[in-house]
Amino acid sequence: MKKIDILLGSIKVPLDFLLTVISVMAAYHLRIILAPYTVAIAEGTLPTFFEQLFFSFKAGALLIAIFALGKAYSFKATKKTSKEISKIFLLWIVWVMAIISYYYFIRNFPFSRITIALSWILTLFLAICLRILLKRFEQFLKKSLNIGKTRTLIFGNNKISEELIEILKKDPSYKIIGVIGGKNSNTRIVPIANKSQIKYILNKRRIDEIIITKSLSPEKSEELLFLCDLKHITYKFIPSLSDMRRASLEIDEINGIPIISLKATPLDGWGKIAKRILDISGALFGLTFLSPIMIATAIAIKLESKGPVLFTRLDNGSRVKRVGEKGHLFNFYKFRSMKDKTDTLRYTALANQNIRKEGPLVKIQNDPRITKVGKFIRKTSIDELPQLFSVLVGTMSLVGPRAHLPEEVAKYEDRHRFVLTIKPGVTGLPQVSGRSDLHFEDEIRLDRYYIENWSIWMDIKIIFKTFAVVFKPFKE
Repeated sequence: MKKIDILLGSIKVPLDFLLTVISVMAAYHLRIILAPYTVAIAEGTLPTFFEQLFFSFKAGALLIAIFALGKAYSFKATKKTSKEISKIFLLWIVWVMAIISYYYFIRNFPFSRITIALSWILTLFLAICLRILLKRFEQFLKKSLNIGKTRTLIFGNNKISEELIEILKKDPSYKIIGVIGGKNSNTRIVPIANKSQIKYILNKRRIDEIIITKSLSPEKSEELLFLCDLKHITYKFIPSLSDMRRASLEIDEINGIPIISLKATPLDGWGKIAKRILDISGALFGLTFLSPIMIATAIAIKLESKGPVLFTRLDNGSRVKRVGEKGHLFNFYKFRSMKDKTDTLRYTALANQNIRKEGPLVKIQNDPRITKVGKFIRKTSIDELPQLFSVLVGTMSLVGPRAHLPEEVAKYEDRHRFVLTIKPGVTGLPQVSGRSDLHFEDEIRLDRYYIENWSIWMDIKIIFKTFAVVFKPFKE
């Protein structure tokens, strides 16, 4: 662990306590200043200065305890500011509810309610500002002064290694020291990877972490892990398909005989029920909240071009279908983003313009069939909003694998069909990890990870990330 990471992580504790005290005391004085312009202060509702100060100490200690239990003081340097702020907001709500609950049960609230509300708002504002300032300071140290960067050695010569190198080069938190067995001309290369050479590198080069991007034999993994433990180097690896499957083990017994089984997905039993409840409530909320946008979209489509508002039928008049759970076909709905009756051109006149050379999926760059309105609603994913009705009906889920065409699924290899074990989703892990720019195999790998590691919390995070991806075009 870097000293700078420990410092920036630990300093949050006293600063959070201090900002809580400042917020509570500032709210106390603001209430007095605002008294002529707000509700008059009734006698006995405003505590003395020392009573308020004592309360601020208790509130600060409670905040620290809740933040600590919620793991808000992680030393993880690469944690995104947005994630940290989201966690702070959720824990702040817990803190507020804890204070309300306490005074509700003791039936004694010796403070001005306006004062306490102001202190809550100020505490949240200052806590968020503190995180932003600390993150900016950390980025300044690492980017401008080259202090505190994680010195990383990558072990592997494959496509994942190349993608990882390009990603880490753009991240100021990392410095790539070398690639064992790599081909990247801009990075120090160590082409041979026997034990003595790896040991020499770890001894001579100051390494903070090593990332394994290819499967190693158990013997080699154990040797490398031992060397990393010896040198206090963080050992990370990108799991293969079999590695991920091993993480979903269930142990049972029959008459004393141990039986180990691979659990395909947590989406069985109560998991399936919980996901369905989230789907129904989320779809109802989405349809209610987004109905003005859907109405405006329908009008814009009609005004721009001839044809139906929804894309529901192919050029030959048959219904638009997608492959759903367990391979069953279902009717698929989305706003029409192309000129009417031009769908089949993707397989005929435009087939040679497919930019996705690997995998069964088809994507036409600068597709001439897309209308002006269609370009906008595709970029913002508005064209997919009618799928919320499919979520209500039960043929789709809010989060899940992409709903693919029957002709695409027909080209799947057997190992790809695992993604058909659950309902397709309006959004999913691949969509928030790269949208349509992901390679097909990467998309399948992410979908498999989602299926095997599903949780309600994962669905909620993906939904919120989807909003961030959708609104990204407006920031550019």
